[in-house]
Amino acid sequence: MQGDLGWFGLEWDEVVLQSRQDERHRAALDRLAAAGRLYRCDCSRSKIKAHGVRGADGGWVYPNTCRAQVVGGDWRSVTGVIRARLDDARLALADESGLDLSQTPATALGDPVVRRRDGAVAYNLAVVVDDADLGVTRVVRGRDIALSTATQVALQRLLGLPQPSYRHHLLFLEENRAKLAKLHGAVGARQLRARYSAAELCGVIAAAAGLSEHATATSPRELLSGFAWRKVRVADQILRLTGTDLVWVGAAASATGVERG
Repeated sequence: MQGDLGWFGLEWDEVVLQSRQDERHRAALDRLAAAGRLYRCDCSRSKIKAHGVRGADGGWVYPNTCRAQVVGGDWRSVTGVIRARLDDARLALADESGLDLSQTPATALGDPVVRRRDGAVAYNLAVVVDDADLGVTRVVRGRDIALSTATQVALQRLLGLPQPSYRHHLLFLEENRAKLAKLHGAVGARQLRARYSAAELCGVIAAAAGLSEHATATSPRELLSGFAWRKVRVADQILRLTGTDLVWVGAAASATGVERG
């Protein structure tokens, strides 16, 4: 992926591999354990589904069934999933665009998994620790991640870590409203690179996002000079895949939140 991003024209200051942050992730788990926040969860996916409560993300809400199974400093010897008990309190949050992120994450989604069954640290904890370690003060990401923001802020507060500011932008969708992603079977980088030059592909994306009127060849660096968030479309946009061509169809639906500044 790093090679594809470089081909496209994106630049970065440093490359940090999350897999090499294991010591810091485990130190965070130690802090949560010392605070009595970690517990072993024995619930299968089918058991959580049987509870029958859907979350706003479309998944099944974990009902915090196993909270009594607290683990302490010996969490490393625990087999299976470990979750972190969040406070049962509502967090009032909004991102830079005005998107309302307010939520009671402990009940809206359930206490998050912080260590997976295979022993790996889960995403929500890893990203919180990594952002703080790298001194990240601003996070810009797709709206598909917005619903996890309150959970991440709750973990930041439990760990005493600084809270970055957030902005969540539009998504590119297929005509069936599925996210345009290789994970969902969409066209991959290899096919796109065979069809487009980097400048041509950047032009298609810029036009669909609202940064230019026409799909004129450009680059991320060239787009920076006139960039403003008010130019970026608020609603998710549909891109039709015709072979390896990306054709912008238009807005998918109205979106909540207003992009400002």
